[in-house]
Amino acid sequence: MLARFRLPCGLLLAALLAFAHAGKVFWLFRRHVERQREQQAMREVQMRWQLQSQFRPAMLNSISTKVGLIPQHLDHFNRQERRVFNQRYWINEQFWQRPAGPIFLYIGGEATLTPFSVVAGHHVDLAEKYKAMVVALEHRFYGTSLNPDGLQDENLQFLSSQQALSDLVAFRHFITEKYNLRANHTWICFGGSYPGSLAAWFRLKFPHLVFAAIASSAPVKAQMDFTGYNKIVAASLSNPVVKGSKECLQRVREAFASVDSMVHVGWLAKLSIDFHSCSPLQGDKDCQVLVTNLADIFMGAVQYNYEAIVSGTVASICSIMTNSSIGTPYQRLVVTNLVILDQLGMPCLENSHEEILEELRNSSIAMSDLAVRQWYFQTCTEFGYYQTCEDPECPFSPRMSLAYQLDICTQVFNISYRNVSKSVSFTNDYYGADHPKASRVLFVNGDIDPWHALSVLKNESASELAILINGTSHCANMYSPAPGDPRSLIRARQQITAWVGKWLNLAKIP
Repeated sequence: MLARFRLPCGLLLAALLAFAHAGKVFWLFRRHVERQREQQAMREVQMRWQLQSQFRPAMLNSISTKVGLIPQHLDHFNRQERRVFNQRYWINEQFWQRPAGPIFLYIGGEATLTPFSVVAGHHVDLAEKYKAMVVALEHRFYGTSLNPDGLQDENLQFLSSQQALSDLVAFRHFITEKYNLRANHTWICFGGSYPGSLAAWFRLKFPHLVFAAIASSAPVKAQMDFTGYNKIVAASLSNPVVKGSKECLQRVREAFASVDSMVHVGWLAKLSIDFHSCSPLQGDKDCQVLVTNLADIFMGAVQYNYEAIVSGTVASICSIMTNSSIGTPYQRLVVTNLVILDQLGMPCLENSHEEILEELRNSSIAMSDLAVRQWYFQTCTEFGYYQTCEDPECPFSPRMSLAYQLDICTQVFNISYRNVSKSVSFTNDYYGADHPKASRVLFVNGDIDPWHALSVLKNESASELAILINGTSHCANMYSPAPGDPRSLIRARQQITAWVGKWLNLAKIP
């Protein structure tokens, strides 16, 4: 059915890899980034309508896409399981050259999918250039693609990347029949972050169904103790390319050392007041949440540098942390926290460990939009990805431990440490980790993005390729060109465009 949508505030443009730890600040940081990207997407759509509608203002407030629901098996691997759920999809035929034009598949991830997934972004620019139809599928158990009781523990067993890939297979067949396409019609898939991994894996596992894949910021290597994340954060905080410095990194280290010392001597009341804790810190678990929330500020600034809030870039945060007129490094951390709380519209810092557990255990559909419960389940059962700080190179607090993260798997989902480890090993065996041995897959990463450590960073073969972009962060290449883009990003998009063109020409050869 044809649906017209006003361009709404608060809808997601693209799924972003969720933070696999208990801090709340990063989730709010992420939401703010999503709103920024939505606004950028809105501007892109408006510009496109202006160019194609001869500046008719009435067209600027709406976009035309097709939205629908496809019934999917709850369990693709057990045909005795008869239950189904409705999975949402979007279609944009605006640029499609019927009937032979290619199909560009945008893969949804751990967030709600919106119409922006088929009307904005570099993949849509490519669709316009190469006359492709753009289709997008929301990930199972996220957004509206969920049964009424879908977040109950007994149903979460059906939330996995393997089931998600099978959803993509069924969706491809559905689109093929709907538009009477050839069985070997050319499909190219796109994804960023976890969906970037899905894009690579879709090509790897179903090469007869998808011709090629662009996998952006794709952490294809599962890792339980992701110590490399904060090593890259530390390197980025000292990187002059993004206006970091060695002094900035050192002051961050000193500030967190002061926090740890205060926890050690029991000055929890002062910490609660200084960092505007919503409730008094009650013990070590709450202190673990506090240091994680504070670390989130720096992690978020690095992961989403120049896409984040004005006061949440590496440059702006380092300008505070190196400002001696504010006082000690600890006092500068206090100021940094206040600035970020203000920017995020948070009256206080939520540091209660018990409240985090309560939120993660909440299986009501009303909580599904947050996606925290679903994604944490996937980290416990497939990926790990726990950003710890027990390595000396980490600039934050060693209280951010692996044991603390794994305890949440046990307390919320009754999944043991050993089973998390086994699940991570299975994922790497099943997909090939960072040596997947696929073909016609292009891995694109920014070297500031901490997640690039788990991706493919160099050419594995003549057709399993990699681009590493200097000075850019998470999924930066997925958005349309903008004024001020660094030359490295401009060049990367040119390379992506060229490879898509080469693949489409190759697909035409009998």
